[in-house]
Amino acid sequence: MHTCDLNISIDKISKIEGHADLDIVIKGGQVETVDLRVMENLRFFEEGVKGQSALAVPALVSRICGTCSIAHMTACTEAVEKALEIKITEQAMLLRKLTMYSLMIRDHALHLYFFVLPDMFNVDSILDIPEDQKELIHQALHIKEAGNNLSKLVAGRSVHATFEVVGGFSHVPDKKDFPAMIEELKSIRHMVVDLADLFLKCDWELKRKTNFVALKTKDFSFLEGEIVSSTGAVIKEENFYDHLTKVVLPYSQANGFEFEGHEYMVGSLPRINLNSEALHPNTKRDLARHLAVFPSENIYHNNLAQVIEIMHSIDHTIEILETYDFKPEAIVKPGKMTGEGVGVIEAPRGTLYYWVGIDEGKVRYANLVIPTAQNLVNMRSDVKEAVKNICAFGDGAVEKWETDIKFEVGKMIRAYDPCMSCASHFLRINWKK
Repeated sequence: MHTCDLNISIDKISKIEGHADLDIVIKGGQVETVDLRVMENLRFFEEGVKGQSALAVPALVSRICGTCSIAHMTACTEAVEKALEIKITEQAMLLRKLTMYSLMIRDHALHLYFFVLPDMFNVDSILDIPEDQKELIHQALHIKEAGNNLSKLVAGRSVHATFEVVGGFSHVPDKKDFPAMIEELKSIRHMVVDLADLFLKCDWELKRKTNFVALKTKDFSFLEGEIVSSTGAVIKEENFYDHLTKVVLPYSQANGFEFEGHEYMVGSLPRINLNSEALHPNTKRDLARHLAVFPSENIYHNNLAQVIEIMHSIDHTIEILETYDFKPEAIVKPGKMTGEGVGVIEAPRGTLYYWVGIDEGKVRYANLVIPTAQNLVNMRSDVKEAVKNICAFGDGAVEKWETDIKFEVGKMIRAYDPCMSCASHFLRINWKK
């Protein structure tokens, strides 16, 4: 083992959503400290919605993040509906599922093609990949476009959607547009299989015993179910917060969380590990080889899990558009204007929690638990494990160690697909020599 001393600072880790820094202190070849910093400005989400109309707040919180806007809007909408005793129709629930599928298709494609693939080809940008791989760029744009088009069809916009509202949908998609949408989704399925093959062949590995937590649903729709964990916990959505402990990270603009007193992970890897039986039959048929690696403790399989979720989102969307007859219907009105409600959904990066209290139609308080914030403690431990492995098996000059650590830590954090903009209420590494 190398016995050098290093104080490492990585300033603004690239290819993630938002800004984050990382400080690592190594003494005598041993990793002493890892400080993972969320560096976004404090944004005071909860304070900003106090006193606002409960019916308008979902549209407001969608502005928390352009990438995750649909997730925030949907989780908040669910919380408000439960607080005001609103039970949406079967059709509205199907439209909400389609809206979430559109988000998963375009958001996962953004992460996998534009943030992760450059690491696989050891380049800075997807635009720099080898000429014989340039078709991947076209595939990336086609898949993202399909997700955007589905979102515009069902929810009005791909970002800050307008049709999804408390109590249902203000607009029903026109059935005459379904055939073109179905054809577009079918046309990208082979691209998703190719992407899954790439990540199945990828030999990156970082295994560490981790507690996985996710919302388990009957049809892998990212909506409505029970919170489950790999340790055997089964929790109702409204009781999720009772099992969480906030962890103050004094060097960061975001808090971390522990689940039942221990670090844990949320996201695509936990969802596939805990709920793969609920995937669409066509997805399970065509990605059987890829699903065979799950359950997995390899953090890099979060990338492969995201590809599988893209395929499921495509397949279930096609089934819904081919079989359901959408018709105009009224928005469901509130049963009362005062109450408390919890909304829990699976955002692209993991379990998203909203708890709102409403008095006479106005928001009295709001409590948000963001996926990236939940992953911070576990992510920090994985960074430490990755650096420890390099210290144990690395060789060569100290400068090479710094280069190796920066690259390995960056790609490992990108596997989590963190969203710092949502987490701030994160990557710069400061190397100190």
